[in-house]
Amino acid sequence: MSEDGALTFPDAPRAELDQALSTLVDLAQHVTSTQGRLRALLRANQAVVEHLDLSTVLRTIVETAVELVDARYGALGVLAPDGRLEQLVQVGMSASEVEAIGHLPKGIGLVGALTDEQRPIRLRHLGDDPRSQGFPAGHPPMDSFLGVPVRVRGSVYGNLYLANQSTGEFSAEDEQLVTALAGTAGIAIDNARLFADAQQKQAWAAASAEITAALLSSEQEDFVELLTSRTLSLASADLVCIVRPTDDPQKLVIETARSRGENTLEGTLFPAAGSIAASVIEGGQPRLIDEIEALETVHTPGRMPGPTMAIPLVASSAVHGALVVSRSPGGGRFRPADLEMAADFAGRISVAMQLATARADQQRMVLFEDRSRIARDLHDHVIQQLFATGLELQNVARALSPGTIADRVTRSINTLDSTIARIRTVIFAISRAHGETPTVRNRIIDLARELADALPPDPRIEFSGPVDLVITDSLAEDIVAVAREALTNVVKHASAQHVSLAITVTELRVTLEVTDDGGGAAEVKRRSGLANLEQRAVDHGGTFAFGTEKGRTSLVWSVPIDEPSEHQNEGAVS
Repeated sequence: MSEDGALTFPDAPRAELDQALSTLVDLAQHVTSTQGRLRALLRANQAVVEHLDLSTVLRTIVETAVELVDARYGALGVLAPDGRLEQLVQVGMSASEVEAIGHLPKGIGLVGALTDEQRPIRLRHLGDDPRSQGFPAGHPPMDSFLGVPVRVRGSVYGNLYLANQSTGEFSAEDEQLVTALAGTAGIAIDNARLFADAQQKQAWAAASAEITAALLSSEQEDFVELLTSRTLSLASADLVCIVRPTDDPQKLVIETARSRGENTLEGTLFPAAGSIAASVIEGGQPRLIDEIEALETVHTPGRMPGPTMAIPLVASSAVHGALVVSRSPGGGRFRPADLEMAADFAGRISVAMQLATARADQQRMVLFEDRSRIARDLHDHVIQQLFATGLELQNVARALSPGTIADRVTRSINTLDSTIARIRTVIFAISRAHGETPTVRNRIIDLARELADALPPDPRIEFSGPVDLVITDSLAEDIVAVAREALTNVVKHASAQHVSLAITVTELRVTLEVTDDGGGAAEVKRRSGLANLEQRAVDHGGTFAFGTEKGRTSLVWSVPIDEPSEHQNEGAVS
């Protein structure tokens, strides 16, 4: 007790009491801080697990981690199966800064070390670690660093990166909190993936049922268009193509294309070499490539290379094309489940293509049967009636005295003969069966159709005698070549209003005659243009004549039957 009677304590015990009280206050503050951070972790876990959309989950993880440890920057890098970074969700950098960087991290330095070691890495200064590789141009400066792997079902799904803690350094508690958050994040990511898979499978199943119903319906015509449109939507793709081989083995063609933007790809030819479509068509096995592989090795027509899957279109045990499904760069890689579901659709596309071919063949058969019926009716009824009428007119002409009336009847008989010949030509034209080797008569008719737009209207084509029986092999080739040259000359030089082509076969000769009412060709042009036709006649031991006068030009090409030239005989002997 002091001299004035006040109660006092010794200095030593008082100092100990003050220290104990200070320690107690510090412990209380630490407990309070720890409770606060635990509450923050609980809130963070709740925020992470309450979403089912994968992209939302990934962004929520990064935003929550940044807030939990008071960091300036945060990112979640999603790893591809080969360990490369395929997607980066970041928080803290502006859009202009992201654009200035322009590409994903290459997976080297600390980013690669975190992937390789698969354990947390905490640094006070990034530059102090020898594995640090610096930053690309346009990247904001970063100092303190905390990296934690995110595991899904025991495998590393990606890495959570945090930088620039507000106090200047990440603590051990920060590492523990972020590690705990990463564990919850792995569960949330797995749930989101399972939910997305379930939704996608449900959508594919519904579309599959729709397509099956459409295939069984006779009302739906364009199955391939329907299938490609559904594939574009269900696969979240930017481009779906059906690629088919061409006559040129070095080229492929995009037969059908559906895209989310302007579609101008249908009918596009592109090199087969180096394309994923060619490898699938040749190997008969589906392929799945990510964005980096597409960029380095495989070309997708019409787009910048992005994640792509390709499935062969198999019909009757043969590969007839490929279904190529692509996303734009940065669109996220396809997974094996996507490939499996797309393969189911590819099988249905093959069935649809077979059905389309079968229906087209059926329609052609109906058309050919209808043409055959018309041909029979023309031959059995119309021609016979015209022939009978001609015979009746001949009897009438014999009973008439020579004069104007007899001449008119004779002209009518000639007109009937010409009409019968033209009807017979029509019968041959419409009765040719699909896939049947064309006869010379069919080839001449096809030639007239080919040049119809350039020739005078209604060209007259006539055949007389056993044309298809006699004119075969090399003689048929020469006849068609001469007819083409003659009709082409009419187009080029004649300015005619009428043209006729007649092929006559007698017991001894085959004669092709082309006449028109045009002005003919100049002499110089005539000799240079028709010399080849004359040589073809000489090769068969025949003759060639060309004449032109005002209002009439004629070409007569005539060769004997079964009398080859000396040149042909020499060739046969040698």
